[in-house]
Amino acid sequence: MKRIGLLSDTHSYINPKVSSFFADCNEIWHAGDIGDLDTAVILASMKPLKAVVGNIDGNDLKSFYPHYQEFMCEDVKVLILHIGGYPGKYTQEARQLIKETKPKLFITGHSHILKVINDPKNNLLHINPGAAGKSGFHEVSTLVRFTIDGADIKELEIMELQKKV
Repeated sequence: MKRIGLLSDTHSYINPKVSSFFADCNEIWHAGDIGDLDTAVILASMKPLKAVVGNIDGNDLKSFYPHYQEFMCEDVKVLILHIGGYPGKYTQEARQLIKETKPKLFITGHSHILKVINDPKNNLLHINPGAAGKSGFHEVSTLVRFTIDGADIKELEIMELQKKV
């Protein structure tokens, strides 16, 4: 069983509540637009970090983190891609990666909009954790945590934070 802390679009800002919300997690996953290497280092100092780069991330981050990640967590195949859309409106790249990798859990960022959507057509759960940082149009910053236990994705929780702290 693994407890996952999930965030995206930090844009070089880590809310002070991230550490406490992710305290019981085994890993942190970041769905892109980290912002800078210092932000990644801070997150990695909290828990092991899996991350992908987003459209605002520079070469410093691209030398450490890939464009997308596909991996197993327990018995769940996971695919993380920053710009991927959502069920019914996936990007062409996301459609191709979903077809090739057949994930059970597809995680994206970019939109700054929290979404958790079951996709029966592709037999997967889609999660976009929204934006954890202060940059962007969103009014509320969001964090997500959940448990993967064997093949089950469960105990999903959301923390809403005021964007302007």
